Amino acid sequence: MNQILEGSRVALCLVFFIYASWSDYKTREVSNGVWILFAPLAFALTFAKLILYPYGDSDMFFYGLSFGLTTTISIILFYTGGFGGADAKALMCLALILPFYPVDLFTPILSEASPLSLLVFPLMVFSNAVLLAAALAVYMLSRNVFWREKTGKRLFEEGLQKESSGKKILVLLTGYRVRIEKLKEKWHVYPLEDIEETAEGEVKRKLIVMPRDEERNAIVDRLAKAVENGEIKGNIWATPGLPMLIFITVGLTIALFFGDVVWILVRLVLR
Repeated sequence: MNQILEGSRVALCLVFFIYASWSDYKTREVSNGVWILFAPLAFALTFAKLILYPYGDSDMFFYGLSFGLTTTISIILFYTGGFGGADAKALMCLALILPFYPVDLFTPILSEASPLSLLVFPLMVFSNAVLLAAALAVYMLSRNVFWREKTGKRLFEEGLQKESSGKKILVLLTGYRVRIEKLKEKWHVYPLEDIEETAEGEVKRKLIVMPRDEERNAIVDRLAKAVENGEIKGNIWATPGLPMLIFITVGLTIALFFGDVVWILVRLVLR
């Protein structure tokens, strides 16, 4: 019965996370109804687990600690622009249904359960997600360097060369160059540059490091018009803008089967 209850929690979590990730990728939105339905089911299953098969007398304290820390960090990241509302709600629901690593059902393949996963499992999942996002950044940088070597062209054309080094580095880590036609067709690809008109009536290109959904279409229209008028030559910097929720879902899967990636790397270094 214990394993059935544990398996139900994991299965329910994966079903909701996979659906939410798919919805976020297809529409860049996740209905609040998903979390309204998920949250009470998550709490009910975990509460039943803690009551029927408690680890110890302090279970409820650590359950509250896990949920409290996860909620606090999620809210801080949301209000500082670290990620969206769906990502924050996903982590909070994860804290409700899997506050600790499900040791009764899983054993990490690459290592034993880390201390963080035993106390605040959602934060371990989040750390896995951050590492996955960082791996994507390495891919983006490699892609841009390969393009530079293959074509012999400058990464940043005239008009963008004066941008700060910090902006250029962020763009290199998160985006690549695309034709304006592709940028118009692929609605989930976001421009990483925009244009503005100077007091002298000249068009000036500028880099954007945090594109927003509500601004995308207007920026694409401006860029398309500038390309048609010959004010921009060449391709446009853009990013596929993969939702963080996808990384969190993959990070959860890795956490369940393989464990805490950071813990594994630390153990390898200290050996």
